[in-house]
Amino acid sequence: MKKNMKSNSRRTFIKNVALATTGIMIIPRHVMGGPGFIAPSDRLIVAGIGVGGKGQSDIQNFANTGRADIGFLCDVDDRRAAVSVTNFPKAKYYKDWREMFDKESKNFDAVSVSTPDHNHAIQALAAMEMGKHVYVQKPLTHDIYEARLLTEAAKNYKVVTQMGNQGASGDGVRKLREWYNADLIGKVHTVYCWTDRPVWPQGIPWPQTPATVPQGLDWDLWLGTAPQKDYIEGLVPFNWRGWWDYGTGALGDMGCHLIEAPYRVLDLKYPKDVQSSVGSVYVGEFKRGYFPESCPPSSHVIMTFPKNEKTEGDLTLHWMDGGINLCAQKS
Repeated sequence: MKKNMKSNSRRTFIKNVALATTGIMIIPRHVMGGPGFIAPSDRLIVAGIGVGGKGQSDIQNFANTGRADIGFLCDVDDRRAAVSVTNFPKAKYYKDWREMFDKESKNFDAVSVSTPDHNHAIQALAAMEMGKHVYVQKPLTHDIYEARLLTEAAKNYKVVTQMGNQGASGDGVRKLREWYNADLIGKVHTVYCWTDRPVWPQGIPWPQTPATVPQGLDWDLWLGTAPQKDYIEGLVPFNWRGWWDYGTGALGDMGCHLIEAPYRVLDLKYPKDVQSSVGSVYVGEFKRGYFPESCPPSSHVIMTFPKNEKTEGDLTLHWMDGGINLCAQKS
C-alpha cells in the first residue's frame, strides 16, 4: 500500500512538473521579457536603399515601431545618407545596392526602396527574387509594364509588399468612404483631382552645359537603368522629377496620393480609355512647352472608368496640374 502511494505520488509529481514546464514553454517570449519586449525572432532586419530625404524618414519610422532593426544602409550620395548613417551607427553602409545584396542577402529580411523613380522596379524585383519583403516609395514604378511585373513577382515569390502612399493613409480618405457609405453624396459620375505641382522645372530643354558632379555622389550608380548622360546643375536631389528618364512628372509625384481616394471609395479598377492635353507657360520671357525629354509644364488628363455598382454610369476622372484646376476650368 505504501509502495503504491509512493508510486502514485511520484507519477503525480512528474505529471505536474510536465504540465508546469509545458505552460512555461508556451508563454509568449515578450511576456517573459516584460512589457514592450519583442523577441529577437519577431524582429525584422531591414536594409534601406536610398536613405536620405524620404528614405531617411521611412527607415526611421520602421525603427520607431520597435519591431525592426536597421541592419544595412545604401545610398549613392554620401551627403544625403549622412543623417541615417549617424542615426544607425551599427548599420553597415554600402553605395551599390547590388553589392549589398550579394554580400548580405542572408542577413536581412526586408528592403525599403526610396530611390528616384527609374530604379524602383529593378531594386524591388531583385529583393523579391531573394524572398525579401519590400516597401517601395511612390510611385511604385517608372512605367506600367514595370508595375505589372512587380505585381506578378509579389504573387510568385509570396512576399509582403507595400507602396508608400502617405497622402492616402490619413483620415481624409476614410472620411470620404464614410460619406459615401452613408449615402450623403449618392452615386458618382465625375471626379476632379488637381495639384500645384510641378514645383520643379518641367517643359524645358535638357541643358547643354554639363556641371560638376557634387562631391560624395556616384553619378554612374545614380543613373542606374537610365541612359548615360552628363550631370547637369541642380538635378540631384530634387529636380530629376521633371525628366522622363528619371521621374514621372506631377502625375507620378502626386497622383498616387490624390487619385487613391476615388479608387478606394468607388472601387475603381483599370480605365477603359485615357486622353490628355498639355500646356505651355511663360516664365518671364522664357517659354516652357513641349520637349521630348521633359515632362510637360501643365497637363489635363481625362480617364474614363467602366460603370460599377458605386458609379452613375461610366465615371470620368479629371487629373489637372501645373496651374490647371477646377476653378480655372470654370472661369
